[in-house]
Amino acid sequence: MDTFLEALAAVLLVLGSLMSLIAGIGLITFPDLLSRMHAATKPQVLGFLLLFAGLIIHLRSWALIPVFVLAWGLQLLTAPVSAHMIGRAGYRTKHVAKETLYVDELKQVISNHSQTTGTTGAVPQAKIAQTDESENS
Repeated sequence: MDTFLEALAAVLLVLGSLMSLIAGIGLITFPDLLSRMHAATKPQVLGFLLLFAGLIIHLRSWALIPVFVLAWGLQLLTAPVSAHMIGRAGYRTKHVAKETLYVDELKQVISNHSQTTGTTGAVPQAKIAQTDESENS
């Protein structure tokens, strides 16, 4: 039984590491912001779970299970939120190729916001250029 649990832990650790490796490769190779964002969140969260499951089986300590569950839960909560914020920021700063979108739901939200406030919330390109020039001097 001990050998089986060690083999299971090894398989889970290797699979978790591979999932994290796939996420890293996706970040480097995918062409645009949205696909890179997808590669950074989806396999990474699953890889994290597999690594934690392998560690729990390997260490066999009941005291560590709540810590691992809390850490994985926080990862599960923060990864989608951060990806959502990166996607919205990329959309507003025009780093998203809008021709690749099938449905552009954010366009309606931004147009409603701009009608009520008079601004889009995006940083104008002239202001970005001024900031870059002042940082370089």
